[in-house]
Amino acid sequence: MALRSAACLLLRAAADAGLKHHARGLRFTAALSHRSPPEGPMPNEDIDWTRLDSLEKYRSYTRYVRAAEEADRRDVWWKTYRKYREEEKNAAVETVNIGLPYQRPSRKTEVKERKKVLLENKKNPEMERDNRLRTFRIPLERVKTQWEQTNGPYHIKRLAEHYGIYKDLFPMAYFVPRVMLRVAYGEDSSAAVHYGNHLTPSQATQAPEVHFEAEENSLWTLLLTSPDEHLLDGEQEYLHWLVGNIPGNSVSSGEELCPYISPFPARGTGFHRYIYILFKQEHPVNFSSDLRPSPCFCLKERTFRTLDFYRKHQDIMTPAGLAFFQCQWDQSVSHTFHTLLNMREPVFKYDRPPVYHPPQRKYPQGQPLRYLDRYRDGAQNTFGIY
Repeated sequence: MALRSAACLLLRAAADAGLKHHARGLRFTAALSHRSPPEGPMPNEDIDWTRLDSLEKYRSYTRYVRAAEEADRRDVWWKTYRKYREEEKNAAVETVNIGLPYQRPSRKTEVKERKKVLLENKKNPEMERDNRLRTFRIPLERVKTQWEQTNGPYHIKRLAEHYGIYKDLFPMAYFVPRVMLRVAYGEDSSAAVHYGNHLTPSQATQAPEVHFEAEENSLWTLLLTSPDEHLLDGEQEYLHWLVGNIPGNSVSSGEELCPYISPFPARGTGFHRYIYILFKQEHPVNFSSDLRPSPCFCLKERTFRTLDFYRKHQDIMTPAGLAFFQCQWDQSVSHTFHTLLNMREPVFKYDRPPVYHPPQRKYPQGQPLRYLDRYRDGAQNTFGIY
């Protein structure tokens, strides 16, 4: 009766307001407000909650796990949160690995090599003595080399996913960086590029030293781009450096397609990502369509998109190495805009609304002692000091 009365009131209100053509929708809405009965038996509906002490006890954790597994396999009409999440994962499109192929050695080979190393260590009297006296030390470079050969590429991939690099540069794709890319700025290589560390634009004014392990007859392409820096289009990037047809690991002997320019994150835009990507070539590539003038101080000519570049050469190029750092504005960015780019420096500011203060009361009953601090330097008069 209450539901019918509510529906009649809604229909009458709609007629009074001249919304008779919405009467059918209002009637449907009023009908939907009633809770429909469940499609089947509810969970634990057969349990008498007034006699919980009479329920059979599991008596062991094994029996509990067995009963839980049987209940999970039972066909029911409802879905758990885990099942909803599994359906979403199955419906999502899987990302494609576009990196270098990798064949992990067999487990038998790994165990054999490990046993060989253990036997050699046991036969080493100096290592046994240092271990007994607790003076044994492992060089950090040796640990880093072992990490780069085993879990390092997968850890770097997880970091790149965390910083959204694959999502912004290679939508619906990823790659595992099998080649370790070592990038360092400065004459003494004091400012190294790792995987998301912070550097200042003044530290990256000159082209860095780039090292990686490569065969003598191999060819490579090195790319430096920023997906956060474009001033007009959020889908575009600015190309900071591009070198192609690098023989071996000699970057200076490669073909410089776009000269290097230092990072120039706009003031007030926070941290920007600057990403180095190393591509492996199957044979020499004709980069005439990607060539920029030297020097290149026009932002329109430096507008770039990594995805389009990769699609153009995906049959002969494969991403193999990755390194990236973060950068925000400093005084050197103003010099880059004014001197090199010959343009006014964009500055982004957030206009914060003024803080609202209610009118001051002459006798603030029950207010804290700092109440008068809110009105000290304002235009309104303050009634005394505390």
